[in-house]
Amino acid sequence: MERGWGSLAELGEAGAAQEEETKGGGERLEDPAGATLQGQEQEDRLREVNLSTQRLRVLPLAVLSNSTLESLDLDRNKLRRITGISKLCNLKSLILSKNEFVDFPSEIQSLVCLERLELNQNQIRIIPEGVFSHLSRLKHLRLNNNRLCALPRDLAACGGSLQYLNISNNLFRTFPQPVLQLARLQEFHVQNNALRQLPRELFQGQSLKMFKAGGNPLREPPTEVCAGGIQQIRNYFSQLQHGLGQEDKRVKTMFLGASLAGKSTICRSLKQGQSKLVPKEERTVGIEISEFQMEDFTFLFWDFAGQLEYYMTHHVFITPQALVILVINLHMYQTNDKTFKELVGFWINNLSMRVPNSVVLPVGTHVDCCQEQEVAEKTRDIMARITAMLAERKSNLAHFIDNLEGSEEPKFYVDQWERLKEMESCTLTAKNLFWMCFCQILNLVAVNCTDHRDIRKLKTIILKHVKNEELFPEVVRVLPPVYRQVEAAIVEIAQSEEMADHGMMDLQYLLSKLSQHKHLASLDRELLQDILRYLHRIGLIVWYEEIKHLESTVFLQPTFLITMFKLLVRHHLVQQLESISVETLIGEHATIRDRANWVWTFKSKAMLCHQAVRALVKHQLCSEGRWDVFEEIMGHRPHRGRGKLFSLLEHFELCLEVKHTEALNPQAREFVPGKPWETTRSQGESWYLFPTYLNQTEEVSEFWGGDHAEDLHIRAYFSPEIPEGFFQRLLVKACSFYSTHWVAKVTCLLVCNGKPLLIKENNQRAYSYLELRSRKPSERTGFQFAWDFLVAVVLIIQKLAEEWPGLHVCVKTPCRTSGCPAEFLWPDMDGTGATTKEDVKTCGTCGHRFGAELLLPKGEPGVPSLCRSCAQGKEG
Repeated sequence: MERGWGSLAELGEAGAAQEEETKGGGERLEDPAGATLQGQEQEDRLREVNLSTQRLRVLPLAVLSNSTLESLDLDRNKLRRITGISKLCNLKSLILSKNEFVDFPSEIQSLVCLERLELNQNQIRIIPEGVFSHLSRLKHLRLNNNRLCALPRDLAACGGSLQYLNISNNLFRTFPQPVLQLARLQEFHVQNNALRQLPRELFQGQSLKMFKAGGNPLREPPTEVCAGGIQQIRNYFSQLQHGLGQEDKRVKTMFLGASLAGKSTICRSLKQGQSKLVPKEERTVGIEISEFQMEDFTFLFWDFAGQLEYYMTHHVFITPQALVILVINLHMYQTNDKTFKELVGFWINNLSMRVPNSVVLPVGTHVDCCQEQEVAEKTRDIMARITAMLAERKSNLAHFIDNLEGSEEPKFYVDQWERLKEMESCTLTAKNLFWMCFCQILNLVAVNCTDHRDIRKLKTIILKHVKNEELFPEVVRVLPPVYRQVEAAIVEIAQSEEMADHGMMDLQYLLSKLSQHKHLASLDRELLQDILRYLHRIGLIVWYEEIKHLESTVFLQPTFLITMFKLLVRHHLVQQLESISVETLIGEHATIRDRANWVWTFKSKAMLCHQAVRALVKHQLCSEGRWDVFEEIMGHRPHRGRGKLFSLLEHFELCLEVKHTEALNPQAREFVPGKPWETTRSQGESWYLFPTYLNQTEEVSEFWGGDHAEDLHIRAYFSPEIPEGFFQRLLVKACSFYSTHWVAKVTCLLVCNGKPLLIKENNQRAYSYLELRSRKPSERTGFQFAWDFLVAVVLIIQKLAEEWPGLHVCVKTPCRTSGCPAEFLWPDMDGTGATTKEDVKTCGTCGHRFGAELLLPKGEPGVPSLCRSCAQGKEG
């Protein structure tokens, strides 16, 4: 079978040939070289056997009789036992993943030569003692995705050999102590368990090189510390040695919902403990952040604006492990699908795709504008529709899994199957709680924002949920005293009179300021960076060390970062452009006519030139009294300086730098798969495209020329739907890679080497997909390039989709027979760009046969593979 391993039939044939040769006394006359080669091939087949995805329920006798076997792959079968495997005394690698084991196969203890053992994705609950004490050569052990809550003590017998251990996605509530005896362990995965604490001993040695613990409700060290890597964890424990850990109870609370739902009113009323109505003219622009105490809990309130223009920046600040208060205007709500999607479904869907473990508390407002019976009826309707929406999601996941398992060759879809099974496993229903596919939805609370009694009731409900450790297992964190000392000192610096309102500070200067505090005199740069990473992850400060242009800048006031975003990503930006003062225009060497041209270009093409951006930013900063930070965020050179603003906008794929304002089509050099290439850059002023402001135009359709029946045609399907802002970010990624392009609101045309590729969004309920089309090559030799082009965009889509953990994407090719609804599902992609080696594909619905290259990327010997960097959006 694949990888040159023997199948069961081949194993039997090889054994028979070997027996025949022995009986014949070795007198068969053959070419010596050929005989040696043939003998080596047979020997290889005898040593390595792959029987994955064969639906086996028992081990074949042909396997058990092969005493020379060294590697056996039984992945994705129906095995519950492996009786007789002890006969394979030379076995070094045994893969039993994705079977039906409930009991750990004790017979494995006889495989004393074993170096690799994989039993992941079964249903094993207990591993008996006395197995690992015989496996002194074991180097690689996978036990993830089982039901384990403990490891046997004799695992320590593998301490001198075991280098890789994966016990993620199990039921461990306490750390398994035998792991601490694995002196040579280099890579350890323990994600998605129920661990509250990690032992410092695990990190005292120097052998551990990779450690993953995400998805645990860790208090010591907190998840935010673990995310910094092994060295930060070691530093954390080192600091704990100098003083007792301090408990910190902190809850990030995000207020989401449509515009004018009452988010700011709820937020301010909770803070003040009484009703506090916010006038319409004071509604949130961007995001507002505040902090206050409820009992011994510190709440960080993030009030998000409801207009879609701002949603493009929300993903930067919406983080997991948070309480989400979804505010719904019950007076505006109507019991129909359209209103539910706009006011409720949109927010829950995007949260469930984006944030794995947030808790959502729906709060109905404006009840004083409704009848009592009306409130009850609308509350029931909202919760019933949420339940139905989650049930539909569960059903769809089960359907996708069944389709993959029922396919003729399920081994080609292993990666997709694993991803779907992980999503399906995040399903729980309990009283007062709907937890489905990552998002946890609490029962709706209806409040009258003008009644202080309702505000107190809401406060009580919030505290009750936050104290529930099943909902908020990570609300308590244990921190070294220096973490709290640095935090307090930073707050003091940020609030001091000498600190500018923007709160931006150079990292080295911040260190010098902190070192002046008597408790922090010995603070060094490495420890400060650790603490800044922690404070960044919980949302108290912002430090983008991964952005080269910003790595030395710390934003002590996250609100100013939001101010920077909303300079160009905001409601009614056209009106802001039109209101730029004459004084500002003169200061930027522009005229009223230039301003009119900026407005026209922005309305028609969603683009602004560098001069227009400078004038707009200066105008808005001056109106807010922040003109002193203009050069800092825009750069000191009017035409070439980038400043911090564009570093942020481009990092988060909110804008795209382009050169030609008329056609946007500089000629690209020849594209050769697997080899680097660069776009030609024209000189002149930079222009910036903001995809979120694009309107539907005929320009793309005009250049494309209409769909043809002969086009190479694929669809990337999204479940539950295409996330808000996904297509706009895809435009930035794809157009950064292919400089020749035309764009519109839901379409994009890329051109490389004169070959066009169309991307079109279709986002309907239960039918969300991105359609990709390329012209059928006129010659057979052109198919390789056409598919490389298509696959490059598919890889970009898949890479971007990884940022939405609750999103499922699959790629299909429609049957080329007119009217046939069948589609060919793409197998897992290995980075080569090829998904099939067949010459002909037959449609199972209409029965028509097609050349494989018309439907799928086809592998051809000697052709360079597609470069993986395509997925990163890099030229290559």
